[in-house]
Amino acid sequence: MIIVAVVALLAGLAANRWLRPRLLDVEDEEGMAVKDLVGPLLTMTVLLLSFVLVTANGSYGKAEVASRGEARALDQLVETAEYAPADERARVQADAVCYARAVRVQEWPAMADGDKSPAPSVWSTDVRTSFKDVAGQPVFGMLVAADNKRSDEREERLTQATSSIPGTIFWFLLATLVVTVTALGICVPRRNNRGQILALVVITGLLTTALVIIRDVDRPFGGIIDIAPTAIAEVERQALRDFTRYQPASRLPCDTEGNRIAT
Repeated sequence: MIIVAVVALLAGLAANRWLRPRLLDVEDEEGMAVKDLVGPLLTMTVLLLSFVLVTANGSYGKAEVASRGEARALDQLVETAEYAPADERARVQADAVCYARAVRVQEWPAMADGDKSPAPSVWSTDVRTSFKDVAGQPVFGMLVAADNKRSDEREERLTQATSSIPGTIFWFLLATLVVTVTALGICVPRRNNRGQILALVVITGLLTTALVIIRDVDRPFGGIIDIAPTAIAEVERQALRDFTRYQPASRLPCDTEGNRIAT
C-alpha cells in the first residue's frame, strides 16, 4: 500500500514535469495554488475525525449498556436467591453486596487505565461454589443462568474499558490536524487578515475539540464524561437491605471496599 502511494506520487510529479507541457498549448507557470490543496485536506481531516468519533462513541455506548446489564443480572441473582433455602439465600446476598463493592470501589478506578481488579472474582467464585448446595433443586438452574449473565456482562464491560482506537490512529489524527491547521495558516493573507485569522482560530478550536472528545469518549471509565457506577451501587444498596432484613445479627464477609475479612 505504501509502495503504491509512493509510486503514484512519483508518477504524478513526473507527469507534471514532462507530460503537462505537451498537453497544454500555453505554458502554465502557476498551476494549483496552496489554497487549492487545502480544501481536500480539510475535508479529509473532518471525515477522519467524524469516522473515529462515531467508532469511539459506539464503544462508549456498549460500555454503558454492559455496566447496566451487569447490574441487572446481579439484581436478578439476588432476587432469584429468594427462592433458595435460607442459608443459600444469605450467602448469595452477602456475596452480591461484596461483589458490588469490589466492582464499585476497586475495579471501576482500575478500568480508567484499561485494567481490571481481581477482587470481584473472589466473590463470583464464592457464589458459584455455593450453588453446589442447591444442586438438583429447581432454583439451581435459575441461579446459574443469572450468574452466567452477570459474568458475560462483566466481560463485555472490561472489554469496552480498553481503548477501541489504537494509539497509532490517534497520533495520525493529531498529525493530520497539525498539517491541516498549518496549511490553512499559510493561506491566510498577510494584510487585512483579521477575519481569516478569526476563522482559522475557530476551525482550529473545533478540530481540536473533536480530537479531545474522541480521546475522552474512548476512555468510558476514565474521562471527563465517564460512566459512573450508579447502577451497581444501587444493586449493592438493595442487596444489603435484603441481607440485613433476613440476617440482622450477621456480618458481611467483606469490608467497605469489597475485601474479604476474617469471620
